[in-house]
This record gives sequence, structure tokens and C-alpha cells, in this order.
Amino acid sequence: MKYHFLAVALLTSLSITACSPPSTDSEKRDKREPEAATGVIEKQAVLASDYMVAAATPRAAAAGRAILAEGGSAIDAAVAVQAMLTLTEPQSSGIGGGAFILYWDAAEKHLYTVDAREKAPASARGNLFLDANGKAPENFWDAVVGGRSVGAPGVLKGLELAHQRWGNKPWSMLFSESIVAAEQGFTVSERLQMLLEMDLNPGLRKLSPAKEYFYPNGEALQAGTLKKNPELAWALKLIAEQGTDAFYRGPIGEKVVNAVQNSALAPGLLTLEDLANYTAVVRDPVCNGYRTYTVCGMGPPSSGGLTVLQILGILENFPVAQWQPDSKQAAHHFTQASRLAFADRNRYIADSDFVEVPATAMLKKTYLASRARQIGNRDLTHAEPGVFTNYVFADDQSPEFPNTSHISIVDAEGNAVSMTTSIEMGFGSSVMASGFLLNNQLTDFSLRPEVDGELIANRVQGGKRPRSSMAPTMVFDREGDDLLHVIGSPGGARIINYVAQTVLGVLDWDMNMQQAIDQAHVTNLNNYTALEEGTEMAELAEALRKMGHTVRVTGLNSGLHGISLLPNGQLLGGADPRREGIALGEVEE
Repeated sequence: MKYHFLAVALLTSLSITACSPPSTDSEKRDKREPEAATGVIEKQAVLASDYMVAAATPRAAAAGRAILAEGGSAIDAAVAVQAMLTLTEPQSSGIGGGAFILYWDAAEKHLYTVDAREKAPASARGNLFLDANGKAPENFWDAVVGGRSVGAPGVLKGLELAHQRWGNKPWSMLFSESIVAAEQGFTVSERLQMLLEMDLNPGLRKLSPAKEYFYPNGEALQAGTLKKNPELAWALKLIAEQGTDAFYRGPIGEKVVNAVQNSALAPGLLTLEDLANYTAVVRDPVCNGYRTYTVCGMGPPSSGGLTVLQILGILENFPVAQWQPDSKQAAHHFTQASRLAFADRNRYIADSDFVEVPATAMLKKTYLASRARQIGNRDLTHAEPGVFTNYVFADDQSPEFPNTSHISIVDAEGNAVSMTTSIEMGFGSSVMASGFLLNNQLTDFSLRPEVDGELIANRVQGGKRPRSSMAPTMVFDREGDDLLHVIGSPGGARIINYVAQTVLGVLDWDMNMQQAIDQAHVTNLNNYTALEEGTEMAELAEALRKMGHTVRVTGLNSGLHGISLLPNGQLLGGADPRREGIALGEVEE
């Protein structure tokens, strides 16, 4: 396999057992996050012999499995899954958003990545979110809600590019199940009802047509009811028949632009030209060695790949396998490695088409070893970024929100997809067009373009892609020739911690994929240490406080989906017990 920075992989335990935001995140936003209200659904690892898909709703996973059962490729299945998620998980992703796609070509033994991240309108400038006095909004909802936060959606272009290269089923057939479901109705989930009743996104009750769709007669959609979406069915039919031109150069795009420019709250800058000029890009992955494996992820404009690799690279200097996963020692070192990695992330990572990112230097073993030496037996409190020659930026000032969706797929030929997809905040911008919600990804840029006269790398610029924390990940053997694991998660900036912890589970702690996903979470984004409430991790609170940690015990609602390729040729899939997703293969357990 050809890759950039070198290599990692893993072997899982073969037993199948039952399961039991950046540094600018504000306390008031933590209280609005859906984590605290979500339950745990006991799940078991799923075995299959030929193909598997793990996705965020049962109906989306079933749509992907149906394509795989007909001999479709992993990319074919990903198109079907995303179309269904637009309908059944509208709060997290959809054709109004963007995605990062890792694609493993088993025959070529080559890993490709597709950047389908949204772009800022060409006319956008660094002052996009500033008021007349040059100040960023005090209330982050003023930035999120409405057309101003909408970037040119990228997911359809990314999927079309990938399908043209690696699909083997007709594009038109990949939307069939979602069109039928939109016409006949889908069953509203308990999670969707819960999020609507929480008023997770206050814009949803204010902007038409979203408020009429999600709050008919002024009440939130109720779990178990059948919800039809004829406008989405119309849009999906056009996309199936005409390709993405129907969206980027046709009637769907006209509806999108009209909704953005005429939003009742904060009208936006997106134009028909912005849509027509949008392109997805095939980029090189970022990879690095971890012990006897190779771990690979998405490079900039995602910060997920580099930051996960930095956390692992720092921890490689410690005997992680000797520690209990829920021990004080493991939690302390994990949070400190994360602090150090997030310090670099917040200073240096942005769209590499606009800003030179010191990626190679950030992944050097000697540099990561020097960062590891900063970890002692006390909390760092606030880690400073490393110093790289000729890279002078201020720290990012971006709010980042805990939603998104992840899809893991392996097809019968051994090709694989790890795809993280998002409309950003739960329910995005609250702007709706043709039956789907539009993203608020422009708030992933720094709301301020500079600090004390120093420019911020991730500032708004026309045509630029905002930095992301999405971290679709694949793990290989040392040489990078054999794929071992496909992993990813939603969760805002905490995605990075969720994915890194899962990788440690399968590589260092001999867990199978489901066990690794089930782990009690601990996170630190170079601010405070968060421990997952109701778990054994929360019991470490006092011990970590004595080590200098600022600790919060809170809900940490990941949505991990992973698949392991076992030595015997079988597939083992896992889905997060904290959400409603499932793993499905050709053999149902």
C-alpha cells in the first residue's frame, strides 16, 4: 500500500460477548448536548463471512446490506446508506452536508481518501460571523442558525466521484429503497423524538419548513409514528435519474440556494455558482506506525486523522498494554496525550489548499517522543502547542458541535469504506430545502479571523473548506498490505478521543470490536477531563482531581461503528450501545 507517513494494525480477541468539543467548548453548550439524555442499548458483536455494514439506523444498515447482497461494492452500499440516513437520521447527516471517505481497494492494496467537505461561498470573508463592531457573536446560536452558516454541500459529489471509480452497480438503483421509504414513510425513532423534545437546536421551531416537518401541530414527532417525506423522495428520484447535476446545477440546487439566501434568520451567501463550482477531491491519507501496526486516517482539512495519530504516537512511548483500560494510569496518560495533540491541532490544522500544515513534522517519532516526555504524574492544565519553524498562527476560535454519523462497510471482495458524514450541529442550520436539512459547517471555521494581530489558520476564506474533527480510520498490518479494522464515530471534537480510545482497545487491550466500542469514555480537548457518567470511568473522578485534573462527569454519546477482518476470513462488527445503530452481514445473529 502507498501512504504518506508510514504505518500500524491489529488482532482482536475472537470471543463474541454481550455489551454491557474543542478547547472553546462552553459549559452552556455541554448542557445542551444530547449525551445526558441518551440510554445504553445492550449489543453483541456480529459475525459474518462475506460482507458487513455498520450504520446509525437499522433501516440504513439494511439498505446497505441489500446492495452488498446483490454483489454491490462497498461504495455502492455507502451511497444507499447515506441516502437512507438523510431520511431516517436527519439530525446528523444527509445530502445537505459533507463527508470524508476512506476507501480500501483490496485488489490494488491501496488506500484512497475522498474529501467531500463543504466549501465556503466564494464571497465569504474572515468577518463572516463578526458584528458591525468586529466582535464575534456572544451567543453561538446566532452563528449556527440560519443561512449564513451553510456551506456548499459535498457529500453527493464525493459519493459520485467514488462510485465512478469503484462502484459496480448502476447509480440509479442505489436510491431505490430510500425513495420508497420517503414516499411510504419511515418509523420515527425514540432518539429522534428525544432530540426534538430537548429542543437541541432552537432554530428548528423558528424556521419553516423545518418546524412544520419536525413539529407538526406544534408537537415533536413521536416515536413509532410513520413519517412521509415526499419532497425528499422527489429530490432522490432526480439525483438517481440525472446524477448529481440535478443537485449542483439543477432544480434541487435552486431550492437550496433560495432557502439559504431567503432564510428568515441570518440569510446566507451561497449562490448557484458556488454549487456549480463545487468539486470533491481524492487526497492522500495520513498514516503512521503504531507498535506493530499501521493506522491511517483523513488528512486536512480534517484534523481527525493527524490528531488521532498524534495521540497514538505519544502513547506509543508508554506501556499502555500493561494498564487496565479503566485505570487511573490509563486515563491520565490518555488525557495528557490528547491535551498535547489538541494543542497542535488548534494551532496548525486547517484546509491545506489554503494553509501549509506541518503534517510530516507533527508525526515524526522524535517529535512525538519529546511531547510524551512532557507527561508526568500531574495534569498539564493547558498544553502549549509545539513550535514548528515558519508556522506562526494564533489558536483557533471555533465552536464545534457533537453530532454527525459514521458508516463502516466491507464488501465480499474485501474492499472497505470508512465514511464519516455530517451536517454539523444536530439538525444543522435548521434551514430545510427539498425535504432535507442544510449544514451549518461554516461555524467549523474560527468565528474570528485573528487574535492579537496573528491570523488563525482556520479562518473563513472564500472557497475554503472548514477544519473538521471527523476521523474515519483504518488499521493495517505493519506493511500496510492487510486491512484489519474499519472504525469511526460521530461526536464533534470528541470524535478524536472516541476513535483513539477504540483503536487502543483493539490494539493494546486485546478487545474485540464490540468490546472496544463499549468502553467507558474519557476525553480531554486541552480543556478539562470528561468522564462518562454511569460508568466505571466516572469512579476515577476524585483520583484524577488529586492529580490536578479539572473533572466533569457527563454523558459522552459516541456513535462508533467498526468492523474487524479476522484471521479466519470472517468479519466481526460492532455498533455503539449509546445509539440506535447496528452492524449487519449476510448472516443475522
